[in-house]
Amino acid sequence: MKGIKGILAASAIAFAGIGANSGASAATVCFAFQDLETEFWVAGHTAITRTLTEAGHTVIERNANEDANRQLEQVRDCIAQGVDGIIIIPQDGESAVTIVAEAQDNDVPIAVFNRPPSDLSKGLIVVADNETIAQQAVEFLAQKAIARFEITGEKLTPLIIVGDLGDPNAVGRKNGFYNVMNKYPDYFNTPIEVASEWDAATALANLEAAVTANPQIDLLFTSSDFLFPTIRSVFEPRGMWVPAGQQGHVIMGGLDGDATACRLLKEGYIDSTGVQDLFFEAEAALTAILTAIEAGETQPNAVIEDPGFALTAGNIDMREMDMWGCVLLAEGFLDQ
Repeated sequence: MKGIKGILAASAIAFAGIGANSGASAATVCFAFQDLETEFWVAGHTAITRTLTEAGHTVIERNANEDANRQLEQVRDCIAQGVDGIIIIPQDGESAVTIVAEAQDNDVPIAVFNRPPSDLSKGLIVVADNETIAQQAVEFLAQKAIARFEITGEKLTPLIIVGDLGDPNAVGRKNGFYNVMNKYPDYFNTPIEVASEWDAATALANLEAAVTANPQIDLLFTSSDFLFPTIRSVFEPRGMWVPAGQQGHVIMGGLDGDATACRLLKEGYIDSTGVQDLFFEAEAALTAILTAIEAGETQPNAVIEDPGFALTAGNIDMREMDMWGCVLLAEGFLDQ
C-alpha cells in the first residue's frame, strides 16, 4: 500500500496514492456524500474518488446536497444498478442507520466515512474519537486561560460554537469541550453556547448576537475549523481578532485540522485545533470496503477508530506535517 500523504496541489486537491488494494479485481463502488462544503469533505471526497479511479475501479458519485431522504433514494438507485459496494458520508446519525440497513438487506457491503451512524453495530464505520480530540484541543486552551487567571484573578468567559447535534460528531465535540470546562469550575464562568447547525450564515447571526450581548469573550472553541472565517468577520471589527502575545487576544481553538486552521495557528490567531486524521480515515475506508468486496463479504461489520490528536502552539514545531491541513497548506492549497 502506497503512502496516502503523497499529495499534489492541482485545481483542487489531489491525493497520490492510497494503495486501495490496487491488485484486487476491478469493482464498481457507489460513493454517496452529503455535501462538499468544507475543506475536510472536499479532501476526503477527492482522496476516495481519485484513488479508486486510479486503481481501476468505477465510481458512481451521488451528492445529496444535505437531504437525508434524497441520499437514501440515491443509495437505493446504486443498489438497483448492482454496485459491488457503497461508501457514504451521511447527513446525520439516524439516516445513516437506515441507509446501512438498506444496503445490508440487499447484500451490498457498505462503509461509513467519518460521520458515524447512531448505531455502531452494523456496517464498516470509520470514525474519529471526536470527544477525546476536542478534549485535547480545549485542554490546551484551558491551560492558557488558567495562566491568564493567575495574573488577573478574574474568571474567564468561554464560548462554544456548537454543531448540528443531530450529528454524533457535533455531540462528541460539545462533550469534549464541557469535559474540560467542568474540570476547572473555579476559573471559568458559565459557557456561552452559539448554535451553528453546521451552517456559516446561522453561525454568523448567532455569534453576532452573542458577542453583542457578551462583549467580553476570553476563550472560544468552534466545533469546526470551517467557521474561523465567520468568527474573524465578527471579531475583527470589534478589535478581538488579535494574535497571541498581544493585548486583546481571545484564546481560540477548533476541530478538524484544515489548511485554514493550520495557517491561523502558525500566525498566532488560534492556539489549538483538534485533528481528524484524514489520511488514515480515507485509507481505512477504502481498504475495508475493497477487502470486503474481494472476499465476497456482503455484510461486514467493524468500527475503525481514528484517535486523532491536537495540534497546538506548543507542539506545532514537532507535529505540523502530521495534520492534513498543514500538508495542503505547504502544497499551496490556500493559494488556489
